[in-house]
Amino acid sequence: MATAQIAVRLSEELLAEVDELVAQGVYESRAAAVRAGLEAVAESERRRQIDRAVIAGYRRIPAGDADHQSAVASLRDAILDEPW
Repeated sequence: MATAQIAVRLSEELLAEVDELVAQGVYESRAAAVRAGLEAVAESERRRQIDRAVIAGYRRIPAGDADHQSAVASLRDAILDEPW
């Protein structure tokens, strides 16, 4: 996968937090921490887009009584399958 380098300005406070995460071994480097943060932001936005699409679908075609009954039955089955 091709990569590109970017320059990012961070506050001294945020950079100190990133450096502490690197020192603790949470991330291998500053770059790895920034990359992980950007990946988390991108994933969060992808999930938001999916959520918006699902909501739009239910607004176009609302759930009916059969859908509600099916959801409740599925929930009951999931609870019964729990090992508690």
